[in-house]
Amino acid sequence: MAQDFSFAPAQPPLRRGRSWLRVFLIGLLLFAITTVVMFLTENPNLYPTVILIGNFLVPITFVAFLYDHRHFSALTPTTIGVSFCIGGVLGVIGASIFESLLVPVPIAPGQGLSLGSGLLVGLIEEGCKIIAVMILARRMPHTSEMDGLLLGGAVGMGFAALESTGYAFTAFLTSGGHVSVSIVETVFRGLFAPFGHGVWTAILGAVLFRASGQRRFRITGAVVVAYLFVSVLHGLWDGFPFSIYFVIPPGIPISVTSLALGIIGIIGLIFLYRRSLVQQQQLLASGRV
Repeated sequence: MAQDFSFAPAQPPLRRGRSWLRVFLIGLLLFAITTVVMFLTENPNLYPTVILIGNFLVPITFVAFLYDHRHFSALTPTTIGVSFCIGGVLGVIGASIFESLLVPVPIAPGQGLSLGSGLLVGLIEEGCKIIAVMILARRMPHTSEMDGLLLGGAVGMGFAALESTGYAFTAFLTSGGHVSVSIVETVFRGLFAPFGHGVWTAILGAVLFRASGQRRFRITGAVVVAYLFVSVLHGLWDGFPFSIYFVIPPGIPISVTSLALGIIGIIGLIFLYRRSLVQQQQLLASGRV
């Protein structure tokens, strides 16, 4: 599917905007209102609205935050939106196909993934997401690390939003139609969304774009190392036993392991973000952006 990615003209450094905060607050208010109205009116038609708002709220806010801090990047909102939607769908489809073929089915329902299966899922999903980035960005220059970070974050969060929606619906079915279980699953995954898919794909996208040429992607040693790094973080997130956790109101368990893995990913993303700013300044000074 060919996409015409457009670019804005070169621009001075942008101030850190706060549109992401408005997106989050408005979305949170809509989620709260629709949830309350659904329970008060007992109207099942509102259930898809509640679940979609809840599971897309944090991913969209995350992408808006990155876009507000893009500085010299010439990517347009349309490009980011297309990456979020189409890239997320491509990633989910690819992961679903390969996981059904390669990942063993847990012996007991609800058992979760073993560590080996979790690592395999990490390799598959991170591979599918970065391939989606490459497909969508094949007609644009690949030299800006910031562009790779933004596109990776958008595709990763599109994937996360769709995946979380699926988990919420599965929780609804397996609980025998208890809406509250689905809502709790939505809130739980929303709390952890900023530490997962968007961060991992943003890291890999930034490294890939930095290593690539103007019109051709290059899979260098640094790209392979970044791919293995985010895949291991992902695999440990999915397959490491939640043996130590703490509980936050209203009774949501937070795994210490997942929190630690998320912090490692955030630190890696911050490092690449700061490095990409330096690169963007160099490109601007040389007249290449």
